Amino acid sequence: MNIEKTAIKDLVIITPIIHEDLRGFFFEGYNQAKFNENGIEYQFIQDNQSFSKRGVIRGLHLQINPFAQAKLVRVLEGEILDVAVDLRKNSPTYGQHLSVVLSAANKKQLMVPHGFAHGFSVLSETASVLYKVDQVYHKESERGIRFDDPTLAIDWQLNSNEVIVSEKDLLLPSFNEIDWSFE
Repeated sequence: MNIEKTAIKDLVIITPIIHEDLRGFFFEGYNQAKFNENGIEYQFIQDNQSFSKRGVIRGLHLQINPFAQAKLVRVLEGEILDVAVDLRKNSPTYGQHLSVVLSAANKKQLMVPHGFAHGFSVLSETASVLYKVDQVYHKESERGIRFDDPTLAIDWQLNSNEVIVSEKDLLLPSFNEIDWSFE
């Protein structure tokens, strides 16, 4: 697998080596030893899966310490724009985001470490997203930032008339209103 560093420290894109023949294909989606060799040392404890239709935006979500979650995100069916926002106050990229297209076709994964808000938009007719986490869900630690925050100015690659967001996500604060961060 190829582990590609991005402009935002600790945020990496993972592209598997695909072994393809007449039967189909095979690849390693996760190999703890290879991750550890590349400084990715999370102990994943749970897999989560979502299914969404085109236009859905999920996020931007996170949990604060001590229940912060690292996520390894991949797409089983369809295509998404995956987004991670750096919320580490001492980081030179604080408040910046990275967007990457993840799809069943390209088989890329995004490793989202602690200290980031995460979200995605569905670009295909439907998408199934699978992600590993290293911490359990803890409702009291749940936080988020509005998907359409003007400071972050994320291009979700959707027309405004097709965006579908949960009522809960519409109530999230803007980036400038958050009173929590990661060190």
